[in-house]
Amino acid sequence: MHIEFQGGAGRIEGLLDGARGGQADSAPVRAAVVLAHPHPSQGGTMHTKAVFQAAKGLGRIGCAVLRFNFRGVGSSFGIFDHGRGEAEDFAIALNLMASRYPDTPLWAAGMSFGSWVALETGAADPRVSALIGISPPVARDDYSFPHTLETTKPKFFIQGELDELCPLKDLMAFYARLKEPKDIAVIHGATHLFDGRTAEVGDALEDLLGDFTGVNGRA
Repeated sequence: MHIEFQGGAGRIEGLLDGARGGQADSAPVRAAVVLAHPHPSQGGTMHTKAVFQAAKGLGRIGCAVLRFNFRGVGSSFGIFDHGRGEAEDFAIALNLMASRYPDTPLWAAGMSFGSWVALETGAADPRVSALIGISPPVARDDYSFPHTLETTKPKFFIQGELDELCPLKDLMAFYARLKEPKDIAVIHGATHLFDGRTAEVGDALEDLLGDFTGVNGRA
């Protein structure tokens, strides 16, 4: 369902998937997830194929998922703010999902640039109980992950084997520095945007989080 909410620079447009009237169609909502898209200047939007498939995968395990366009993207007001304003918008989206789904686990997720925003914002927010990074830009010197590296919250990663912007070896070096609990799925033959393999992103999230029970690990 299409929704609008007030971001730091004005109206933000979004899509709320996997829920109806604050409840899943046939069962309690498992988690309320905010899912951020790749870099706006490189064509990233809430409709990016891998983001769409990620939302569908999370929906299949019972999550309500809010995708939204960062400021200056699509019909969202404002202009690109190099991560500062985008983190503000993400935090406001977390507020929205927390109010819509009280007493429901709150997860932060994102892809590429959006994963940096999600991981860092979610790691610092005490309400967020799980972090999900898809193709995180850990090889880029202009992105740092201090909160992500320090947190003991569960962390889940999806990575393309042939990622040309964040090589797998760099992600694995970053992953080794992270505190437990953590888990990772590598999609063989996939590039940064998972061209031709976007459906596998949703499948991988199902596999990683299908039996995840909370901060203390799995079922």
